[in-house]
Amino acid sequence: MKKIFVISDKNKNSETIRSKLEKKIKSSSLKKSEIIIVIGGDGFMLKNLKKLYKLNKPFYGINSGDYGFLMNKFNDKKILKNFSKTDLIKISPLQMIVKNKLGKIKKSIAINEVSILRQSKQAASISIKNGTRFVIKKLRGDGLLVSTPAGSTAYNLSVHGPILNLNSNKLAISPVSPFRPRRWKGKIISNKSNILIKNLNPKKRPISAVADNVEVRNAVKIKVLETKKIVFKLLYNKNKSIENKIKIEQLRKEVAR
Repeated sequence: MKKIFVISDKNKNSETIRSKLEKKIKSSSLKKSEIIIVIGGDGFMLKNLKKLYKLNKPFYGINSGDYGFLMNKFNDKKILKNFSKTDLIKISPLQMIVKNKLGKIKKSIAINEVSILRQSKQAASISIKNGTRFVIKKLRGDGLLVSTPAGSTAYNLSVHGPILNLNSNKLAISPVSPFRPRRWKGKIISNKSNILIKNLNPKKRPISAVADNVEVRNAVKIKVLETKKIVFKLLYNKNKSIENKIKIEQLRKEVAR
């Protein structure tokens, strides 16, 4: 059995799962561990992935929250068997580089999506470029998302964005409540794209840039690109990986039409 290090949130259900787990598997130190087990929900997993990815160790998530798209379902009777047979999924995040109205540059990474959102009663007014070419010269609405395949079934799906296969090498640009042009549905682009988003009226129409759960307010220019320098390693129960979950969501979306 590989050496594990267990992290859990303060949820009562998480503490119960941790107690059951540690009766069967002895926890090691973070330094000596071979697998990091995260008990909680997707948000807690995202937080720890960003915090600990430099250790270059695989993460095994156990869901104690609601949906737990990034997590595994806990089965007390099969936990040892599940650990012995896992699927490894590697994910590269988006890098968000933001220049705010004071000229300060702030950076963050996103596993699910970068969200550009209005931060006042005024609709956002933004332009979007892919390299030197415009994706759209002027979008007015509540904002937009740049989503990874892993995040395409999260916020992106809620705004009617496309579901992307994990190995598609694509990103999804999806508008949030577009006012003008009202019928613009967004665009699917290569994951090698260099996306530049500009606030066309920062004084009257301030916007926020959010990388998963890290927000930068009063953004003026936002650069978004996938970075291969960072790789997250996620372990899943056999045939229950995020890739399988994405395929299930695709089928649900097709049935709902």
